Amino acid sequence: MELRNFGRLGQISALTLGGGGIGGVWGTTDRREAVATVHAALDAGITMLDLAPAYGTDFEAERVAGDALRTSGPDVMITSKVGLPDDDERNFATRIRRSLTASLNRIGRDHLDLFLLHTQIRTAVPARETIGWDEYHEAAAEFERLRDEGLIRAWGITAVGHPDRVIAALGDTPRPDAAQVVVNALDLQADWYFPGVRPQSDDIVRAANDHDVRVMGIRAVAAGALTGGIDRTTDPSAPIAADFTRAEPFRKLASEWGTSPAALAHRWALSVPGVATVVLGVKNRTELAECLAAEAAGPLSPSEMDAIWALRTALAPLLSEPRAD
Repeated sequence: MELRNFGRLGQISALTLGGGGIGGVWGTTDRREAVATVHAALDAGITMLDLAPAYGTDFEAERVAGDALRTSGPDVMITSKVGLPDDDERNFATRIRRSLTASLNRIGRDHLDLFLLHTQIRTAVPARETIGWDEYHEAAAEFERLRDEGLIRAWGITAVGHPDRVIAALGDTPRPDAAQVVVNALDLQADWYFPGVRPQSDDIVRAANDHDVRVMGIRAVAAGALTGGIDRTTDPSAPIAADFTRAEPFRKLASEWGTSPAALAHRWALSVPGVATVVLGVKNRTELAECLAAEAAGPLSPSEMDAIWALRTALAPLLSEPRAD
């Protein structure tokens, strides 16, 4: 497994095992298979687990990690998150510490390597489950205190909020150590919080790199839109259904190249300059094996990257309509 620079945390594997899949967010799994998937990921050289209290019923992803790590040793790095989905209940410091303590207890650790804000930053225009700019600064100040106390080693943001605010946060003080950014071949973002505003993922990656903030690429397969078929129950009117339809030319290209859409999507994300690690949404060992093979195949060639960029440009008119739920 390739290792890449992750700033304050040192070297990190090119792939990170995400908690969404093992927590059952991206389709059905069970505790035994999820734990086995964690063990297989660590055996393959993955060095970070990316968890969150919101991943799964009753904090399932964190509970899976706790079960797995009881027999896997302490070497793996652990990230988790805290949601602050409203401004009404202020008291951010208490809420953040309460969430951190609960996560550590479930995982069985005395600190996190990376602690991320799991709520999006908005502009002055209200949007669902977001916080304002001043509130973000309150949270950031508490993250800094937690790092100084040794309860976390680094902190970051889930950088899918309003793009203007995300880019501002990446260059602001205090500055996050890491940002989770949507990185996929067609820049599909079904769960978009800001109707009428286009995502700017490429600009966000560049801004993070400019300010020495490490990028964790998320949604490499666009919640399933860049796979051969969505294997969980979804509403036909849901944004993911529209994204899956839009992605048909990508599936055709993968077929022409003799590979699966998911493998091609992961190789794309791994090949994007400035991405330190790609977070996997796999829920079992079979899906993990496909991603491990994609990483082992190495980066896409310049001509292959150009072909996907050309496809993305050609599809831009179809992708330009905001996909709000």
